[in-house]
Amino acid sequence: MTNRSGFQRTTLGRTGLRVSRLGLASNGACRRDVEWAVDQGINYLYWGSLRRPDFGAAVRHLARSRRAELVVVVQTYARVAALVRPSVELALRRLGLDHADVLLLGWWNEPPDARIVEAARRVCEAGKARHIMISCHRRATFARYIADPTYGAIMVRYNAAHPGAETEVFPHLGPGPAAPGDGARPRPGVVAYTATRWGALLDPRLIPPGEPRPRGSDCYRFALTHPDVDVALCGAKTTDEVREALEALARGPMDAEELAWMKRVGAAVRSAPTGRSGNPLISWLDRWTRVADPGGAASR
Repeated sequence: MTNRSGFQRTTLGRTGLRVSRLGLASNGACRRDVEWAVDQGINYLYWGSLRRPDFGAAVRHLARSRRAELVVVVQTYARVAALVRPSVELALRRLGLDHADVLLLGWWNEPPDARIVEAARRVCEAGKARHIMISCHRRATFARYIADPTYGAIMVRYNAAHPGAETEVFPHLGPGPAAPGDGARPRPGVVAYTATRWGALLDPRLIPPGEPRPRGSDCYRFALTHPDVDVALCGAKTTDEVREALEALARGPMDAEELAWMKRVGAAVRSAPTGRSGNPLISWLDRWTRVADPGGAASR
């Protein structure tokens, strides 16, 4: 996408994929809105935790004539290596695709079992996916993922209420180029998610007195203004939310005053008693797989 904002398409790190700066997740957006967003230049489509049928129908329809334009991300939460490929194949059948551009290993707060990683590699070798990405809610772990060439991209929580990636994740990316090429070793691509902090940054009850309430597009602009963020993921559910999110691309990067305002709002939201904890099921599965098979853990 080219526009006056400077939020133009970029290269998603080691993957070499050209991506829109805003990504759209399967979180409730209807087929019409997904197709409209793609017509506006969005090409990063994330089939993640919530595999909504209407989103899948949009991808199937778009892929019939525009597959080469799309960057489709399929996520698996599989904690057993034998389930990685079936999980991906089920997703591909529902999307009507023969491959995903990116396979996302979801929510690994500690490095996954070596056999999980090998299963993901085999999915790529079989032509079911082109690249591997990993997500995590424990910022200290990202240094290991960034250093591991297995991962073409990382997905990290980053918003005005949770800016810790600025000091705990992004510095590990180093000075190398984001895209493959001559010179320094390319870094992984960076996808930021939870830009609105699950809607809390838009909640008027949490905004400090005297501060303007952010719009959805402000939250995406905040994330995209950071030079290390390639894509901000949008979980829009309604037509209005989809259109507001895309306003971020037209409005462009934030200036210093706007960033300071967002951080003031973010600090207030962070201190409010509305925190959202991690996924208890995933946390339990992580603990169970390591207790049941400690010898297979990549971190040991």
